[in-house]
Amino acid sequence: MTRLGTGGLCGIGVGTACFAVTALLGPSVFEPALEGPRAEPPYALDVHPSPYLVIGLVVAGIIASALGLGLCLAAVRKGWRVRALPLVVAGLLAAVAFMFMPPVGSTDHLNYASYGRMAATGHDPYRTSADDLPKDPVAGAPEEWRKTPSVYGPIATGGQAFAAWIGSGSVRLTVFVLSVLNTLAFAVTSLILYRTSKSEKRRLRTALLWTCNPLVLFHLIAGAHNDVLAIAPMVAALAVAGGRAGWLRGLAAGALAGVGTAIKLPAGLVAGGPAWALLHRAWTERSPRPIAGLLALVAGGVGVTALSYVLAGPHALDQVREASDMVSFATPWHLVDEALGRGSQRNIIKLGSMLLGLVVFLLLFRALPKAEAPETQSPEMENRRVAAALVLAWLLAAPYALPWYDGFGWALLALLPWTRIDWILLAHTTALSLAYLPARAPARIRLPDDLEWLFTVVRPTVIPWTLLAILTALVAACLRSADRSPATGAPRRASAGSPG
Repeated sequence: MTRLGTGGLCGIGVGTACFAVTALLGPSVFEPALEGPRAEPPYALDVHPSPYLVIGLVVAGIIASALGLGLCLAAVRKGWRVRALPLVVAGLLAAVAFMFMPPVGSTDHLNYASYGRMAATGHDPYRTSADDLPKDPVAGAPEEWRKTPSVYGPIATGGQAFAAWIGSGSVRLTVFVLSVLNTLAFAVTSLILYRTSKSEKRRLRTALLWTCNPLVLFHLIAGAHNDVLAIAPMVAALAVAGGRAGWLRGLAAGALAGVGTAIKLPAGLVAGGPAWALLHRAWTERSPRPIAGLLALVAGGVGVTALSYVLAGPHALDQVREASDMVSFATPWHLVDEALGRGSQRNIIKLGSMLLGLVVFLLLFRALPKAEAPETQSPEMENRRVAAALVLAWLLAAPYALPWYDGFGWALLALLPWTRIDWILLAHTTALSLAYLPARAPARIRLPDDLEWLFTVVRPTVIPWTLLAILTALVAACLRSADRSPATGAPRRASAGSPG
């Protein structure tokens, strides 16, 4: 088991190093150039690496990361232990290093900077697009979605405006400030996960699944995706709610969930955990006190979310409605979309995804562990379990999915005991990561002809079928869970009155 664990940590280190070298090499098919004074952060070389080199580095990093994390999970299952604190420190240092290097993988950070610049200069980012301000050095910088106003929540836009104000017309400095905000949110999430863990074993889990998870570091920190800003208040909401939330804790948890929702709407799913626990408590105890906590939870969440969107203006949800019809190439729903006639039957796909999400939630509700052992079950764990089931159901059933969305799932899984669902999410994140090599428009990066199959075969065909197989494996794992113990995967002991 020691060899497994050591090999796993080596794989995590190799994967992280591959991603760091990709960022450090400078502009490439994985890294758009950043305009602005070279003396300003972030910093990188300017060697113009070939597409073959950087794609090879990223593929090697994804595979090494997945194998390394998988070996660590297997080693822990066999009893391997290592101190969590050094791993947490290593993960945070890696995050800071990525913060000082340009973002890689997509051009989303250029969109964030653009919307922030619009807000900072008095334009409405929910009505304005990059094409409306082509001469502005920051607002006109995006490569993709140039005709699309912002889809992000008002609090996300506020952070983007702050970064643009600090950046003062420099794309480079604006993007760096955005990376600083992301890294702070990542560190806060790490701290909450570590501090709320009640044993060294649980702290090791949070270190491996979140702080030292190289796929999380690659997509959320090296990729500078703002999903991490929504994840921090989600985790904080569950920490504040605790096990037997009164009205004050309920209000605070709801407000934190509302903050996450006002960054990215799916973050609101986390409130389902405390809500379920309070309803269950009210039913079993026949007491009105949990209802007061539930009402406070709803008031806090709805109040913060509504106030944010009211202040953002009447068009803040326009693009959200448009985005609800989108189907990404790498999901199984793309296969359905092609079969029905691309774009013609999106309502059928939306209905199908909601039904599938409900089924997956029910399966996960049954399969996710309630505690390390039956005697340690608590209402607090029930909060986390239901919230994780809701978020994972969304990730696995949604028609539109990107690899960095899985950060939501990793953060909430880290709050639970060890479970076979860890492997499902690892496979899901790995497959989506290999689908986006890179997540940039082919016309923009001019990928060599002999690499076009990454866009024409892998992303729209191989990965959707792979994700369908992963979903099938999830169903099978959840159905088998009835005969296994929640935390260890060992057969349940026979009890009096039950068959041996």
